[in-house]
Amino acid sequence: METSAERDGDGYRLSGTKTWITNAPIADVALVWAKDRSTEGDPVRGFLVETDREGVETPAIEGKLSMRVSATGEVSLDDAFVPESAVLPDVAGMKGPLSCLTQARFGIVWGAVGAARDCFEVAREYAGEREQFGQPVAGFQLQQEKLAEMATKVTTGRLLADRLATLKERGELRPQQVSMGKRHNVRMAREVARTAREMLGGNGITTDYSPMRHLANIETVYTYEGTHDIHTLILGEDLTGIAAFE
Repeated sequence: METSAERDGDGYRLSGTKTWITNAPIADVALVWAKDRSTEGDPVRGFLVETDREGVETPAIEGKLSMRVSATGEVSLDDAFVPESAVLPDVAGMKGPLSCLTQARFGIVWGAVGAARDCFEVAREYAGEREQFGQPVAGFQLQQEKLAEMATKVTTGRLLADRLATLKERGELRPQQVSMGKRHNVRMAREVARTAREMLGGNGITTDYSPMRHLANIETVYTYEGTHDIHTLILGEDLTGIAAFE
């Protein structure tokens, strides 16, 4: 958290750069979290920043090999002024941004299941239609083993997502549980997408089939909204009471 906010009359001056921001190049407004240098302790506050303000730039990130349908860019703030009314009320400290992250990661738990399920369904359909040695490849033991493993992984991921949803409805969901869901389901989707692509052979790298697209995207999801390794350490601290990242 390096972006800073300094009090200036009836508003604030924001400076800093945040990168890998989804929709930054096309957004009319950005929600920016910054340290309030004008208040003791430098508490983190949220600011709504119109992207057409002086001192705000949102350049696009080019040359991506993953998440290609998404407009990804930076939010660059160079002494950009925002009025007092732009400050999010009733929130200070890391509770604000972390609550947003928990919600986003909860969504990823479900999105990963959807990507994995699509990969599985495409591979199963393809295996039933593709013939080799006089029969569909779905009739071979090795292919059935792959389908069985994929089905089990997708089902396990769905059950985990369902459980987290139940806890969320009860108001009992903890961020560490969401870390477990994000960590497990994205890794699961990564493995399922690879297996599905493998079953499609050369056809698996064409745009006619979805597994390779899912695989490329999942490689990015593996490291965004908290990397796989960081979620591992979050769980490790929760299980042992010892923070390995401090």
